[in-house]
Amino acid sequence: MPVADAARRSTAIPRLEQSLLHSGETAIPLLVVRIPALERTAWREGLRKARKLERQAGDAFVSAADRVLRAGDLIAHDEGSDIFVAALTAPTRDGGVCPAPIDARSALARICATMEAATQLDVDTGWTMYAVSDDRGAMPSVVDRALTRGAQERERYAFFSAIGHELRTPLSSIRGYLETLLDDKIDAHTRQRFLTVAHNESLRLSRLVEGMFEISLLDLHASSPAASKGSVQRAIDAAIDACSSTAAARSATINRTPVESATVAMDSDRLTLVLINLLDNSIKHGRAGGTVTIGSALIDRRAVCIVVEDDGPGIAAEYRDRIFALGERGDTQAAGTGIGLALVRLMIERVGGRVDLDDAPMSGARFTITLPT
Repeated sequence: MPVADAARRSTAIPRLEQSLLHSGETAIPLLVVRIPALERTAWREGLRKARKLERQAGDAFVSAADRVLRAGDLIAHDEGSDIFVAALTAPTRDGGVCPAPIDARSALARICATMEAATQLDVDTGWTMYAVSDDRGAMPSVVDRALTRGAQERERYAFFSAIGHELRTPLSSIRGYLETLLDDKIDAHTRQRFLTVAHNESLRLSRLVEGMFEISLLDLHASSPAASKGSVQRAIDAAIDACSSTAAARSATINRTPVESATVAMDSDRLTLVLINLLDNSIKHGRAGGTVTIGSALIDRRAVCIVVEDDGPGIAAEYRDRIFALGERGDTQAAGTGIGLALVRLMIERVGGRVDLDDAPMSGARFTITLPT
């Protein structure tokens, strides 16, 4: 969509791709901006309204590119599309073509802010590298790849913001109890109780940090994880011990049904972390003074299932898939960050397993993990 009065001119995306193929570079950073409301506007208010917004967005895109990008960088947009693309083809200060990722994100953020201010619409952004040899003729998939990466980065930012807030609670608690313990006037019974609480809070802090790094590493390593194995019985024992203080605080009981002595394709520490998250979720969101049950069974020689269920209010059907996404906590008002169940699904699926959620016989929620042996 060319803009006649602009210092920089926008070309069509296919022509941009041809320019990239003849640039002589092997990999070129692409910045992608999408305004999903344009398509919705076309359906609801007609093409005329959508085209007006598209022109506003195009003007803002060109204006932002003039301020943010280098003189040799290219921008492109197809008329009637909600996608805007910038290719960073101009040499950097050191003579290379590829700026640092932080520079690409910074440029995207400034372009995004300009376009949102001009259109009063939400803008999706992302960036990726266009590999001339591998991505030839595949610009739509490259655009999708950039937007997917952008969505993942925004999700991770929200995740780290949430967990950073959550980390302050156990840290403050540990500090408070330890400062109190420095007082020589504390009696032995109180000292022991405070030490126990501080220790439990340190375990909670450790689980949060482990969860943070687990999710980060799962994203960084897209290939299959190295083969590992762990004991179901040992993981269940460790998870029950770790959650005993949380259960006591809610006057809840953890019942353990018969456990198969089985080995699964996940190391014991990670399986323990998964089960702690499920038990902790059932205790917190179940009934105060209620019962949480955990057990396992061998399905066949190839798979084991582990079941965690409670007698609480359960989880409505419309929330059962959403609660496995980062930041989602269903319709509950209980404290939480929406991190634990997201971590559970990511870790289970990484080893070829699955996690299912349905109604428990006790009327609450039942989580069923299926893992390969």
